[in-house]
Amino acid sequence: MTGLRYVYAVCRPLGAPLQADLSGVAGDPPRLLTHHGLIAVVSHVPERDFAQEPLRARLADLDWRTETARAHQQVIDALTAVTTPLPLRPATVFQDDSGVRVMMEEREDDFRDTLDRLAGRVEWGVKVSYAETETVTATEAWEVEQRAARFAERLHTRLVAHADDACLRPPPPQSAQERNVLDAAYLVPRASSEEFVEIVDRAMEEEAGMRVELTGPWAAYSFVESASFAEPVV
Repeated sequence: MTGLRYVYAVCRPLGAPLQADLSGVAGDPPRLLTHHGLIAVVSHVPERDFAQEPLRARLADLDWRTETARAHQQVIDALTAVTTPLPLRPATVFQDDSGVRVMMEEREDDFRDTLDRLAGRVEWGVKVSYAETETVTATEAWEVEQRAARFAERLHTRLVAHADDACLRPPPPQSAQERNVLDAAYLVPRASSEEFVEIVDRAMEEEAGMRVELTGPWAAYSFVESASFAEPVV
């Protein structure tokens, strides 16, 4: 199949094969392109959608962008199950295999350093929020806010002790019904993930009125330096 090369991630050699029926962006199965012991996970995509000019127009189409992002994430999730991938930006596209290899050559040291730092680790996301009611007094609302902040701080401290790194993100916009007090990502060794999840599960029952949301395991998006991302050259 001809076309441009869409790059999902860079990784070390896989410990197990990808699932046989895995489909990537534009329906093309991902394949492995090896260069100096590193692997770029790529698939073919049509120029009519992914060359520079048509891609700009396509990115304005919410449905197309959502479908592409879903297919991209599907490949990253499959990789995360068998290795530690360094995910690249969605819609990272090159003219051909040679272009991908040039990118890997230029970023080789950066890729190796990042993969060494992330090896054997996955990302978990944790959010803490609480429902806000209109029937409480200003003093009661302040007390709930303080209780939520203390709970979030205690939980974060416990989770940090079971993670190799953590990233606190600004809480998402507040709504009239819900107040967000923690939005964090944690870089956790795979071997410690079960214990990490158990801590979060226990916390869900620990403090009345607090909502604890756990997501993952993900590829370590929050712990990849922006310089590690490849820039498309098409």
